[in-house]
Amino acid sequence: MTSDSDSADQARVVRDFWPKIRRVARHIPFAEDAVAAYYCAMDRETPNHVRVALIGALLYFVTPFDAVPDIFPLVGFADDASIIAAAIAAVRVHMKDRHRDAARRALEDETFGDAR
Repeated sequence: MTSDSDSADQARVVRDFWPKIRRVARHIPFAEDAVAAYYCAMDRETPNHVRVALIGALLYFVTPFDAVPDIFPLVGFADDASIIAAAIAAVRVHMKDRHRDAARRALEDETFGDAR
């Protein structure tokens, strides 16, 4: 990450991602994509421009106030899913098997990635 704003955004994602994914993972079909995006964004080997794109998408996901509030079942997460899917599509070549494998393991684990 390059600017203070980018660093603040990353810090918010790191702080808020796991609590939110724990609450909603069983209810959203894109949980594995979101977790894989998290692992890719936190991977120091991922290029900065990719990390910035994924952090932006994940920041949108963790922010409680967005275009369609998450309190509305299913519909509330449609915008989050779209943003994450678009970010992943844009950086797909940088999302490695290790990110997807880590996401699957984290979602299978009851602690949902506390080992970070």
